[in-house]
Amino acid sequence: MSPDSTRVLVVEDNVFDQQLLQELLSRVGYHVEFASDGVEGLEKLEADPLRYDIVLLDRTMPRMGGLQLMARMKENPRLRTIPVILQTASAEREEMMEGIRAGAYYYLTKPYDVEMLLTAVDTAARDFADYRHLQERLERGIRCLTLIRDASFAIQTVEEARDLGMVLANACPDPMATVIGLTEILVNAVEHGNLGITYEEKSKLNAEGQWELEVARRLSLPENAGKFVEVSMVRANGCVRFTIRDQGCGFDWQRFIEIDPQRAFDNHGRGIVIARTLSFDKLEYRGCGNEVVAQVATMP
Repeated sequence: MSPDSTRVLVVEDNVFDQQLLQELLSRVGYHVEFASDGVEGLEKLEADPLRYDIVLLDRTMPRMGGLQLMARMKENPRLRTIPVILQTASAEREEMMEGIRAGAYYYLTKPYDVEMLLTAVDTAARDFADYRHLQERLERGIRCLTLIRDASFAIQTVEEARDLGMVLANACPDPMATVIGLTEILVNAVEHGNLGITYEEKSKLNAEGQWELEVARRLSLPENAGKFVEVSMVRANGCVRFTIRDQGCGFDWQRFIEIDPQRAFDNHGRGIVIARTLSFDKLEYRGCGNEVVAQVATMP
């Protein structure tokens, strides 16, 4: 998604900050609209849920603050996947954790660092463009998957991971919520598991725009030719259970169950948190981390 096709809703009561954000974001092509507090912001979002690609949200405002607005967005199925960048004057761990628990996967601190601002907005825009692309593919999905009781698959590439995530999500009551987390986990199994791309390597590759090329390069290596990610889906006892196992050596998955404030400003690394909080009722990593079980309830 390019800046000139990205619409940002800035929810901010400070006029000076509004003017600064307007100048910085419009300069690189983003379409910027404003709401002066959470109440006005929620009204705009509910009036047209498809209008905005990003919400840039101040934490402290009159009438309704940022955390309250995020909570209301998470209650609305049409708004909960819109990425929220939370602005705060404090980088204290507890305040950041409170914002993360409320649903902010992207962070900015005031006063603004221009490079960090543009990186956060660009990352959120790219992530949401991926979500919307998944939704478009999902709408062409196969609803008859709700009839399947047991199935198994083997994938090798990132594209196959995305295709399979789109198809399997249709087996769940809320496909759009499921497809986001399921795709994240499947892609992780390919890139981090079988191909061995580390967190730090992906940060650098994303910053240089080289991630896709590196994935393709590693897929072509002889040592990766026979590696597959095994995926199973079982429907039983009022739930759908997905088991994903890669052939990598695992990873320290405990680091990624929550967003560490030290990583809150990174250009990736939110997938497991999003999967756990948005997509699944239960998410469990096993052993060294190369096997994960994700569960979605099909009955209340």
